[in-house]
Amino acid sequence: MRDEDPGLLSARRGADGDLARAEVRARFQADLEDLAGTPDQPDSLAGGVAALEASLVTAAARPDEESRLLAVVRQADGLATRLNAMSRQIQNWRADAEAGIERSVSDANTHLREIHALNVRITDANRSGHSAAAFEDQRRVALDRLAELVPIRLATRDNGTVAIYSTDGAVLLDDRPAQLGFAAGNAVMPHMTIENGLLSGLTLNGRAISPPSGGGRIAGLFQLRDGLATDAQDQLDALARDLVERLQDPALDATRSPGDAGLFTDGGAAFDPADEIGLARRLSLNDRVDPEAGGALWRLRDGLGASAPGNAGQAALLHDLSTALDRRGEMASGDLGATGRSLAGHVSALVSRIGQDRLSLDREVASAGAHQAGLLEAEQRMGVDTDAEMQRLMLIEQAYAANARVIKVAGELMDVLLRI
Repeated sequence: MRDEDPGLLSARRGADGDLARAEVRARFQADLEDLAGTPDQPDSLAGGVAALEASLVTAAARPDEESRLLAVVRQADGLATRLNAMSRQIQNWRADAEAGIERSVSDANTHLREIHALNVRITDANRSGHSAAAFEDQRRVALDRLAELVPIRLATRDNGTVAIYSTDGAVLLDDRPAQLGFAAGNAVMPHMTIENGLLSGLTLNGRAISPPSGGGRIAGLFQLRDGLATDAQDQLDALARDLVERLQDPALDATRSPGDAGLFTDGGAAFDPADEIGLARRLSLNDRVDPEAGGALWRLRDGLGASAPGNAGQAALLHDLSTALDRRGEMASGDLGATGRSLAGHVSALVSRIGQDRLSLDREVASAGAHQAGLLEAEQRMGVDTDAEMQRLMLIEQAYAANARVIKVAGELMDVLLRI
């Protein structure tokens, strides 16, 4: 049996849930920072933009050299592919969070059933006059595990059982355990949200309830799926839009017909501002400049709508493409601020934002961890496990009896020696 402070125990369980939630969020943000990379990494987002800009400058210096034009195509295609991969990974993380919610909900239901069964055993033991200490210890462990998943409040009954409520007041266990429900989907796409009904929320005994807003791993996973990851996708789509619109400007290339796509396309078509969600995933290089797709390199120099090669020394369009990327302008969407920047400047701002958010969430984990450790230490210092103390007393008693026997035997041997 263990003497406990119910208030301290409740606070420590709440801290366990806060730490679990913070760790889920911080892990995602660290992974996102690794995905974006740093400017000094060639395969990073910033590195891809820098490589495209450098290839345009190099091609403009010798527009007649096909190898330089090919380098522009490869760098442009590489940047689009990088944005595609980042978008897919963000959705993979959302899908992983969805699967994590399903597992955590299943675990929570298992703990609720276990606690209910232990309640019954404790009641039977108390009624028959037997010790219920072992069952109470098992229930304590199950309650600790449940509190890591979802924030709970307890009410102790006169017969030694406990009722469990969510912090919103929903009954999770009283006479019988409630059933939490969650239906995970097979795939998660950028346009899918809980608001438009394409992603599932929680149910309690078959009725829809709001996802937990406080601590616990389940709350952290919902916030990852529906908040952190969707925000990251929004920023990536805003960046992809800025890239597309800079090079889709009708004034940039007179050979294109109105409504034609620029160097980058939305899945092969011109970008429509009304369809921005998921653009980073659909972004692609215009086939008209890609030899592998039946296009021609000279269209980088002579215009996407040109029907035949022009003057091989003409570099005006290459210069204009480079200038468009370097032009300072505000982003049409996203929340990186109303500051005019080049494309590289917007990428730098995004990477900086990701890093700042990662540091903030790391501090949140450190704070939650310190709070939880302090409460755990106070709980261990205050709590007295009488079963463990009794075991130690029995060991001391056994040691005392053994020592007494040794002393008695030694005394008898001394008496024998003295009589010789």
